[in-house]
Amino acid sequence: MAKYQVDNLQAITINYITAGLLSFTLVPEIPGVAAIASSAWLLYAAGVGVLFMVAFNLLALASQKIGMAVATVANKMSLVIPILAAILLFEGETLSFLKVLGIILALGGVYFTCTNGAKLSFDFKYLWLILVIFFGQGLADVLFNCAKEWYVDASLNGLFFVVIFLSAATVGLVMLIPRLMSGASTLALKNILWGIAVGVPNFLTLWFFFRSLDSGQLEVSQVNPVYNIGVVVISALTGFLFFRERLTRSNWFGILLSVGSILAIMLA
Repeated sequence: MAKYQVDNLQAITINYITAGLLSFTLVPEIPGVAAIASSAWLLYAAGVGVLFMVAFNLLALASQKIGMAVATVANKMSLVIPILAAILLFEGETLSFLKVLGIILALGGVYFTCTNGAKLSFDFKYLWLILVIFFGQGLADVLFNCAKEWYVDASLNGLFFVVIFLSAATVGLVMLIPRLMSGASTLALKNILWGIAVGVPNFLTLWFFFRSLDSGQLEVSQVNPVYNIGVVVISALTGFLFFRERLTRSNWFGILLSVGSILAIMLA
């Protein structure tokens, strides 16, 4: 969004507000505050929401300090964490040759799709930032999956979404409001529109992710890599088709690996 001179903090905060409001459409009846406060999943949802916003800010910082490619690879490679956690924590999860092959292909797909194939290099003093992004995103995904597996059935999906997105929006507002009040930032219509444009697919992505888990057709350790690698591929192809971003041979190779990964995991 920097290409279009969009204020990232404004747009991402509006994005989470939009997704949170859309989530209310999935809530048949809103329970009382006491019932929500005593819910076993509440801290999971709030934690995921906070980690979402923290991850965004860390990615923005990492993009400035170590480059977008390194930051994106660190973020997406974290998919191994929820996969391993699912296999270790959840009943019915299996580990097969095809699943392992799919995970390996997914990691290769992420690397080649997000880079030009060259060796990634960065200032070693920012290694901590890479590790925080990697483990932070992984932790968010693990909390997300644990809440869904143990506490959130289909009837609670909407309310769970509301808490996640509005928790993220609250963190964003805490960061944004002082900037607006001090004059360091000015609320602009284009930032609001970009936020809405991002918030709608953000909400739909989470909704379809939960539908996949509720269907029972795939294990959690299958849904997570397919979801993550799918986001990488769709983002790359969207940039190529609509924003005239050039894809190198290694990027196309990464997309091919990603498709192979999805097929292997789906057949596992």
